[in-house]
Amino acid sequence: MSAEIVGSMIDYVPVEDGNTALIRRMADKATRIVTLTVTEGGYYIDPSTGEFDASHPDIRHDIAQIERPRTAFGAIVAALKIRRFQGIGPLTCQSCDNLQGNGTVLRRTVVSLARSIEPDLAEWIDTNCSFPCSMVDCIVPATGPDELDLVRNFGIDDAVPVTHENFRQWVIEDDFCAGRPDWSQVGVTFSNRVQDYETMKIRMLNAGHQIVAIPGEILSVESVSDCISDSLIQAFFRKVQRDEIMPQMKPVPDITPENYLELLVQRFTNPALSDTTRRVCFDGSSRHAGFILPIIRDGLKSGTSVNGLALVEALWARMCEGTREDGSIIEPNDPFWNDLQYTARIARHHPRAWLEQSRVYGDLVNAEDFAEKFERWLSEIWSNGSKSAVKAYTAI
Repeated sequence: MSAEIVGSMIDYVPVEDGNTALIRRMADKATRIVTLTVTEGGYYIDPSTGEFDASHPDIRHDIAQIERPRTAFGAIVAALKIRRFQGIGPLTCQSCDNLQGNGTVLRRTVVSLARSIEPDLAEWIDTNCSFPCSMVDCIVPATGPDELDLVRNFGIDDAVPVTHENFRQWVIEDDFCAGRPDWSQVGVTFSNRVQDYETMKIRMLNAGHQIVAIPGEILSVESVSDCISDSLIQAFFRKVQRDEIMPQMKPVPDITPENYLELLVQRFTNPALSDTTRRVCFDGSSRHAGFILPIIRDGLKSGTSVNGLALVEALWARMCEGTREDGSIIEPNDPFWNDLQYTARIARHHPRAWLEQSRVYGDLVNAEDFAEKFERWLSEIWSNGSKSAVKAYTAI
């Protein structure tokens, strides 16, 4: 392990009422690129439709008072409005979140918000600004006592250190309307195949995290490294990947899906990361909608098995009931926890109630093949336990 002082962060502006300082900084002619990391659930997109959610209270506020926005996207629109009026020119807005087509999603949110305020501004943004897609791959655990102790052992006093694994990959679409630094000198790959890279990463790593962490949470396994070191959970992870996820993957330069799978096992096994199942399971309502359900939909279209993925969803429903199999309590771990827990308790006796959460599943409740498998697995989990269900699947 090693420590490094990151010198690239030279200033910051506070998030404040009205976000005046932030807008001023983005409207400055010296600013050419704005990057966002706001989590995959933070783009005000309705997961059941994929469309912009203009009904959210924060968005309604920004539409009414764009000069004093609450959201990051409102601040971007406000800054772009100033840049257009003053003839400064457009910006490149780059998402760094774990979203497939993240640049497309960011464009949709920014342009849709602008259209609700000033249609001509929306047209200008859509025509002139760039929203490149990107894929970043590096496991970064939440900072806790272990990470703080680690930094102190290096003789560094830092209240908010960031720890991460050695593996790093950043692939960016080369679409920058106002120029860009030569980030390739520090390891960035510029490619017109970002979608293939991100599909492999999101469907194998991010969905894979859910595959190992959810049964781990139910079975009181606290870290991802302990989950993947459990022979049953690792067998489950490998079978779902090989039977249901990897058949949909396109190889990318320098790595095959099988090689990436072995790399993931090595990365997940790293005990130095201290990556917790709780962190990985957080905000499941967004992570399942973004990472797992697209695989299920594509599998249903192509005829690929979704049996193991149906089991993953059943395990999530079991987890959201709020107790582990040893009887201990799972603390709220999702912005919609109360709704999820209420529905999970109903689903114990009426499994399809879980799939009727249209905000998460859309019309998947009507996909009979998937719904039947989900119903069977959730009944098995409640009747005989999660281990029994996972063993039954891995034995197929």
